[in-house]
Amino acid sequence: MDKAELKKLIDVAAGREKADVVIKNAKVVNVFSGKIIEGSIAIVGEQFAGVGDYEGVEEIDAKGKYAIPGLIDSHIHIESSHLSPEEFGRLVVPLGTTTIIADPHEIVNVAGISGLNYMMNAAKNTALSVKFMLPSCVPATPFEHAGAIIDSQTMKGPIQFTNVLGLGEFMNFVGVINADDEVLNKLLVAKRFGKIIDGHAPAIKGKDLNAYSAVGIRGDHECSTVDELNDRLENGEYVILREGSACHDLPKLASAVNNTNSRRCLLCSDDRQPKTIFEAGHVNGHLKMCVELGIDAVTAIQMATINAAECWKLEGRGAIAPGYRADLVLMDDLTEFNASQTWIEGKLVAKDGEYLPEIKHIDAAMLTGSVNISGFSKDKLKMHLKSNRVKTIQILTGGIVTGNKIVEVKLDDEGEFIYDPAVDCVKIAIVERHHNTGNVACGFLSDYGIHTGALALTIAHDSHNVVAVGVNDDEIEAAVQAVKEQGGGIVLVRDGEVLERMPLPIGGLMTTQPGEEVAAQLEKMHKIATEELGVREGLDPFITLSFMSLPVIPELKITDVGLFDVTKFDFTSVEAD
Repeated sequence: MDKAELKKLIDVAAGREKADVVIKNAKVVNVFSGKIIEGSIAIVGEQFAGVGDYEGVEEIDAKGKYAIPGLIDSHIHIESSHLSPEEFGRLVVPLGTTTIIADPHEIVNVAGISGLNYMMNAAKNTALSVKFMLPSCVPATPFEHAGAIIDSQTMKGPIQFTNVLGLGEFMNFVGVINADDEVLNKLLVAKRFGKIIDGHAPAIKGKDLNAYSAVGIRGDHECSTVDELNDRLENGEYVILREGSACHDLPKLASAVNNTNSRRCLLCSDDRQPKTIFEAGHVNGHLKMCVELGIDAVTAIQMATINAAECWKLEGRGAIAPGYRADLVLMDDLTEFNASQTWIEGKLVAKDGEYLPEIKHIDAAMLTGSVNISGFSKDKLKMHLKSNRVKTIQILTGGIVTGNKIVEVKLDDEGEFIYDPAVDCVKIAIVERHHNTGNVACGFLSDYGIHTGALALTIAHDSHNVVAVGVNDDEIEAAVQAVKEQGGGIVLVRDGEVLERMPLPIGGLMTTQPGEEVAAQLEKMHKIATEELGVREGLDPFITLSFMSLPVIPELKITDVGLFDVTKFDFTSVEAD
């Protein structure tokens, strides 16, 4: 801002000069006082000049609608929507989202800093303000093979990018608690440049939590119980209440939000697919849920605006007040939270559900061809078990935490698995797909429901190798080969033939296709997976499967190296004792 711009802002605020734009007859939610004020909102350039009795060169009649600050999603992985950043912005801006805190650790696990650069460049083509966190754990643990390794030396350059707020969710909480040397180096990189450190520490408590919080963890979105929420608030962290496509923690935690602690509570999606966006909205949907759960509407709005801005050090955002960035949403009411207009930096960017800016996609060719598998065959799936009592990754309802369930399976004379329709247990395989290592690890998945065919995905958090599940080795082999041939994405197979597929050419994670098409295809495939292959009703077949390889979420997971016991943070045998 130069002197002339500053003078104009002051003159408009003082009423000596007309504003560029005035939004009249609005019910303005003040997130500082908690009051709702009827008046006009004056905008000069990209900033608010004030709320009161103002005149503008352009005047918009709000017709009594509620004006709230632009909504902020405090933690999200764009890649989990399967959409490019440009297309993701097109979907969420008309819902009132103006800023997101994006952690691109999905694509960075596949493509390294090239993946980060792609996301940052693509984000320039959307009206949505995308602030980035630098992925801190690539790979998430030392117990798997990702497409890249981001160490403390690699971090020193990108951590200084203006649009990078800090280190993304530090999933290696064990490394923090044990003061691992390279973990300390990473933390010091953030501290040296005055950047934020985001958290990820499910089920950690007591002195271990103290050790984790002591390094300056800013917030945590992994709370699934009220006790976890309170422990982190008491340690000075922000708590980010999550409501995504896979994880539904907001309903569990809303009762703990009160007048004393609400200003340290935020809202986030983490992972949100287009289908969820079309059906339940984005952050506006979180607000609706908060009110339904008994949280005061203005308190909920604070959680999605000023609280988030303060947490992430977004100076001058999150409020409709003089000098603040002119991001606002006109809402029909404070119960359903249907957005009629979205303004970003003083410009109308969405009206009545329509995204107004032109859509332009950058070239993503550098991130295609990411499925590198050679020498794979069903021989790689053989397990040669000596015992039919096996540990299984047990699907649990309502999240991505899994159990460790002992199941008795049928084996042939060579110790190979034979599917039994009477037992809800199938084989799961992780196939390394980045470096042609040939790594294949097999285990068992229970309570998933599939009773015929197989599924394969190149979406397998966080290293994003191929995850496949099926009733026998022939079906799994067919699914893996099909997903390899299409260059990544999702395939459904039965009797060795592909029933349906969705290619995801950008790193095996994303596509430039419109969100409506992606949502329709996912819904079609979801129906086939449940009705024809038998995946259990109430599960998202693809999101659920994609988290079975994440070795930082209890209890049992599997990587391309083997079956992993997260509670012991070590590999474990498939055969039960």
